Order: sequence, then C-alpha cells, then structure tokens
Amino acid sequence: MDRLTEMEAFATVVDQGGFTDAGKKMGISKSAVSKHVSSLEVRLGARLLNRTTRRVSPTEIGLAYYDRARRVLNDAGEADALVTSMQSVPTGLLRISVATDFGVNHISPILGEFLSEFPDITVNMVLNNRHAELIGEGFDMAIRIGEMEDSTLRARKLAETSRRMVASPGYLEQYGRPQKIDDLNDHKLLHYSNQANSAVWKLTAPSGEKRQVRTTGWLTVNDGQSLLNAAVSGLGIAYLPSFLCADALEKGLVEEAIPGLPFETQGIYAVYPSGRFTQPKVRTFIDFLVHSFAKKTANNW
Repeated sequence: MDRLTEMEAFATVVDQGGFTDAGKKMGISKSAVSKHVSSLEVRLGARLLNRTTRRVSPTEIGLAYYDRARRVLNDAGEADALVTSMQSVPTGLLRISVATDFGVNHISPILGEFLSEFPDITVNMVLNNRHAELIGEGFDMAIRIGEMEDSTLRARKLAETSRRMVASPGYLEQYGRPQKIDDLNDHKLLHYSNQANSAVWKLTAPSGEKRQVRTTGWLTVNDGQSLLNAAVSGLGIAYLPSFLCADALEKGLVEEAIPGLPFETQGIYAVYPSGRFTQPKVRTFIDFLVHSFAKKTANNW
C-alpha cells in the first residue's frame, strides 16, 4: 500500500478518535482505513493504536509517530498547494508600499503594461517616505532602496542605483566647484529629512577611503523631487539617487559637484512577508519588475 496513504489513515484515526469518523473524513470505508493502519503497523513492526470496543487511542510509540507523520502530511499538503498556486492565474488586490520618488518616476509609468498583461489583478499603490509595517498595515509587498535591515521579510533585488552629488551650473559658477570632500563644509547643502542620519553623507574618496561627512544643511525637505528642484534652481548641492537626477544630468540642468568622486551604489529591493510560498500576485509583479528593470544600470539609475 502507499506509504503516505497509510500515514494519512493513521493520523486521521488519531484526529477523529476512531475508524468510522476517519473513514468519513477521508471518503473511504471504515474497513479500508483499518487495512491501511494495519498495513502500516506491520511495516513498522510496532503497534500504533490501542483498540477497544469503545475507543481508539495512540500508544506511546503511536503518539511519537503521529507527531512526525502529521508534519510530513502538512508539508505534503503545502507542496500540493504550492504547485496549484504556481499554475493558477494571479488574481486579487495587490497592495504595494513604495517610496514616493521611485514610485512616481519608475513604477507608475509601467503599471499600465502590468495591468494589461494581468487583468485579474488590481493594484493599490501607496506612496510614502517611510518603511511601512507590511503585515500590520495590510501590504502585500514594498519596494525599498538601500541597505536591507535585519528582519523576517524576504527580499529580492530588482536593480541598483547610485547616489550622485549634484548642483546647477549657476550655483557652481557663483560659489565655486568643491575639489575635495572637505570643501563641502564651505558650501550650501540640501538634505533629505526622512533619512536616518540625514546630516551624514557617506562618501568614498578617490583613494577608496570611506568617509562619513557630517554636513550642515542650508535646506532640509522630506521629498527627493523637491531637493532636485532646489538644486536645479541653484540653491545648493544635493546628494540624490541616479534614478531621480539622471535626466537632469543629461539635460545639463545639474552637474556632478565633485566629478572625480566614486559613486555610492544602493540596491533596489522588493520585500514581502516570509512564508512557505509566495502569493501568485506578488510573485508575478516581482517577476514583471525584474524583467522591466533588467536593462537599467546603477549609473543611469
């Protein structure tokens, strides 16, 4: 007889407290359940159940075997559910938390293509500049940029971006171009208030030395696009991700403040609650993002 069926029959007898109810639960006859359990006991060479006219209960060995058997059966059930899930059409509401700048510039423009390809999914994208509590706030996933904090969340890398120190040509003409990191102390700097330690810029010197520069800010704001606008207007030097300022650099609206400075790279990640398997709607959207961002590089992002 099939080993898994024998195991299921035995575990169901323990769960239901008897052969009759176990048969009803499994959709087979009482005698069939009894044959499966007897076959299991013969194969194992041990008595797993105490049988009386009034009740059936597991022996000491049977109870120990039941604990392991139930785990195996649960894993088998989840394996079946995984296959079914992976073959099913993704459906349902997908709630996403995304940083405002990245969501506006790089998620919103491709959502139409995604929804056209998967019409049974609806999307609720919430733009914010904080790390939302996914489970507590009901999000299916989030897109985060930078170092991943230790957490129970699962993460998949989508792309990389680099941080660029930029200023307008007008600002550099008026105040001069800094030649080295220490020169930043004499310039007007623009800070992003929603980042931890926003007054500390992590930079790499041309020698490769890692520097943490505590700078005083002339303007602090909680929105990256506003910082870029301020830099374009000549208000100071901003330290921004490439995905936000690459277009302004290409158009000449801003320039590299210290051209010889190596770029700092950051990962862009999809994060979602851990579990035995990923919901089809989440897996589908992450796969779509990976494909959409495949040609992006850290320098133009």
